[in-house]
Amino acid sequence: MSSELISALKADIQYAAPQKLLTKAAGFLAGRRMGAVTAFAIRNFISHYKVDMSECEKQDPTEYATFNEFFTRPLKAGARPLDPDPRAILSPSDGTKSASGTISSGTLIQAKGQDFTLASLLGGNQEICRPFEGGTYFTIYLSPANYHRVHMPLDGRLTALSYIPGKLFSVNLNTAAHIGGLFSRNERACAFFDTPRGKMCVILVGAMIVGSIETVWKGEVNGGHGSTPFEETYEGPRSITLSRGAEMGRFKLGSTVICLFENGMAEECAIAPGTAVKAGQKAAVLR
Repeated sequence: MSSELISALKADIQYAAPQKLLTKAAGFLAGRRMGAVTAFAIRNFISHYKVDMSECEKQDPTEYATFNEFFTRPLKAGARPLDPDPRAILSPSDGTKSASGTISSGTLIQAKGQDFTLASLLGGNQEICRPFEGGTYFTIYLSPANYHRVHMPLDGRLTALSYIPGKLFSVNLNTAAHIGGLFSRNERACAFFDTPRGKMCVILVGAMIVGSIETVWKGEVNGGHGSTPFEETYEGPRSITLSRGAEMGRFKLGSTVICLFENGMAEECAIAPGTAVKAGQKAAVLR
C-alpha cells in the first residue's frame, strides 16, 4: 500500500470517528486534577513531543494541577520578542505556516489541491466578507507540542465575535491535504478587528481533541461544542482594544489560526509553507 493511500485513509477514517464524544471525553479528563497521574502524563507528553520547557514560567510538570493548565502554559517574559519592524504583521502563534496568499475570487488555499471559500469560512455573511475580497491571508497550524496561546498580529479594536459550529476533524497537515474545505467545516471562532491600517479577522479553528477555544474577553467560546451559532458586537461601552502582541485567545491543545487582512492592507512575507514560526515573528508586511 502506497504512503499516499495510507495518508488518505488516515484522514478519511475521521468521518466515522465519534468526533464530539472523543473531544468531550478528552476535555473532561484534561480538566481533572489527578495528582501523580497528571504529572506522569505530562512528563510523557513532554518526552514524546519534545516540548521545550526551559522557556515556560513553570518548568516542573508537578506544578500543573491539570492537563489543561499545561496545554495553556504561559511562557517566561521576553520568550517571544516582537519583530521591531513597524510594518511587520506578527505571527499570532507558534506553529507551522501551512498556507498564505491572496483571497482571489473569494477563495483561499488550504493545502496543495484543496481550497475553500471565504464565504463558507465566515459563515455565509457576504457583507462581512466584502472587505477581505482581494486581500491577503495566512494560516498557522499548531501541533500538540506548540505553545497554545494566540496573540494579536497588529493593534486592533474588537468589533465582533462570531462562533460557527461544525465538525471536529483533526487539522494536522495530512488531514488538510485530504479533506476538502476542512477549515470551513470545523467549528471556529472569528474575531473581527479594526486596525489603524484596515480590517483584520483572526479565526481560531477547533479540531478533534481540542477541549475548548477561549478568548481573553469572553472566556470559553465553544462550551460543550454546541450547535448554536452566535455573533456578538463590541461597540460603545463594550469596545475592547488589544495591542500588537497581546494575548487574544488560546486553545486547549493544538489547532489552527487563520488571519485575514483587508484588500490593499498587507503583502506576503517570504516565509515558505512548511516553515516553523513563533508568536511575534514577522508573518506578513503592511503595504
